Amino acid sequence: MEVVLYFLVAIVAMVILVKLFSWPLKILGKLILNGALGVLLLLLVNFIGGSMGIEQIIIPINAISALIAGFLGVPGVIFLIILNNLM
Repeated sequence: MEVVLYFLVAIVAMVILVKLFSWPLKILGKLILNGALGVLLLLLVNFIGGSMGIEQIIIPINAISALIAGFLGVPGVIFLIILNNLM
């Protein structure tokens, strides 16, 4: 009986640990997905700006600009365009 009780406690502890470690992985997954979407949005803006011959619209793609575009979406890209023109 004592072995069964230890086994049940170990299972409950394992479930709690898995839950605790899965939350940061979900957040990391969302961060990576938003960053990838930000890169795609920036590539689209750079392609449109390059095809129109407007060099001021081309935004350098790095981790910071991808995350800004990923989190904020279109307003983030507009912010990056304005910031790029001010620099």
